[in-house]
Amino acid sequence: MADIHELSAVGLRDALRSGELSAREVAGHFLARIDARNPGLGAFITVTAERALADAARADALYAQSPHSRSPGELPLLHGMPVAFKDLTDVAGVVTTHGSAALDHKPAPIDGALAAVLKGAGVVSLGKTQVPEFGLTAYSENLIAPPSRNPHALSRSSGGSSGGSAAAVAARLVPFAPGSDGGGSVRIPAAACGLVGLKPGRGLVPAGESTGDPARLVVAGPLAWTAEDAALMLDALVSAPETAPAAALEAAPRESDAATTGHRDNSGAGHYLASVYAAASRPPRRLRIGVSLDSPWQAIFPFTPDTEAMDALAAGIRLLEAAGHTTAEAAVRYDNRYPDAFTTAWTAGVGNARIAPQREALLTPLTRTFRRRAQQRSVSKLNEALGFLRQFERDTIAQYAQWDLLLMPALAQTPRPVGWFTGSSHGDGYWPAAEWAGDADGDYRKQCEYAPWSSMVNVCGLPAISIPVHWTGGSPGTGLPMGIQLVGPMGSEALLLQVAAQIGF
Repeated sequence: MADIHELSAVGLRDALRSGELSAREVAGHFLARIDARNPGLGAFITVTAERALADAARADALYAQSPHSRSPGELPLLHGMPVAFKDLTDVAGVVTTHGSAALDHKPAPIDGALAAVLKGAGVVSLGKTQVPEFGLTAYSENLIAPPSRNPHALSRSSGGSSGGSAAAVAARLVPFAPGSDGGGSVRIPAAACGLVGLKPGRGLVPAGESTGDPARLVVAGPLAWTAEDAALMLDALVSAPETAPAAALEAAPRESDAATTGHRDNSGAGHYLASVYAAASRPPRRLRIGVSLDSPWQAIFPFTPDTEAMDALAAGIRLLEAAGHTTAEAAVRYDNRYPDAFTTAWTAGVGNARIAPQREALLTPLTRTFRRRAQQRSVSKLNEALGFLRQFERDTIAQYAQWDLLLMPALAQTPRPVGWFTGSSHGDGYWPAAEWAGDADGDYRKQCEYAPWSSMVNVCGLPAISIPVHWTGGSPGTGLPMGIQLVGPMGSEALLLQVAAQIGF
């Protein structure tokens, strides 16, 4: 048997359900890896080793009461599986920092929605992962802990805002992890760290955490090495599997498919994992995929994608066409009022955050600037922005409907150096604070140019997936990862996972 951390999430799930591995053995193994690797990586802010081992012992006790000869359904879907929660998510009894030095760091009294759902599915939490302050940025650096670094190049950022979680998965400190995505916060770090990252459509899973979300941008989704592993977590995130979209139900394998999938255990496979298994024998229909570099940010922030981003796009096109799909250029028109409206909605919550006046100086320059602007903005201005975004959603979805899926690079640039967005020459992000540049607008512009194809998907509430199709060194594991993004219509999560599996991820 391979080392525990080398197993896929599905393989580890099977080993735990069969009794080949105990939950305590698995938790201890990953905690040892965190202890060895996290000091140089910065993926975790808080490690909850004692709690994890106690929870793992309870999982083993549950297994002892559910003999292997009984139906696997007697165990929770993710029985004994180790995960980590980004530090915007409340976990009962554990401090939630929100990545901010301006807040009192007190243990959460109860689990947040995301933690409650996954704990109910049987996971063992190993701790809390690094985030930017209030989850506002596309990099995971703050003033309270070392920055989250990219396991493929420690001088580079792991992205944000689920950057610590992505770094933990990419470094195999956990087998997979939940993230939350309000403007790209799952897909951006997935692309930076060479992972599959899925943003489900609005309303499919329990809401992700944020300080305020008037535009309903935020949704929780999986970060994983493969589509299969992402599907397993999505099955757990969907709190009522019987209400899963028809597309997932239709994709479930026939009994005769079990012998052809090559998987040793289809028991316990929910709708989304079953759809990925089914794709091995019944690939998705031939899809019409529109390819677009258009962005709603380009009018205010003109940008030119890096060569590496275009290489990733070309690789994605080759893989999709080799799988039998057709691609063609798609011209998408975006209203140039989008940047102001999105920024107004995205930063509204931080204006309402409960921060004592004497502690506002402890905020990062970007947070402090956007908080001040949000507080100065009238309610009518916010409502105007929200109304515009609803119209933007309708207009954009109507254009996307000409295609089965939309394809674009996941990022316009390679993973950025640590400190690049903030202007910190120190490279350690959080220390000393004086080295953070005060140019909030320059920071924000860099983020929009880095990830210009992310936020509009949240505004539209659509599912999207980031897939790591290219490495700057020429082969997987060499150089830096670069990915593509596929955007689908509502209810297409199963299809997106199937296509990712079909092209080898």
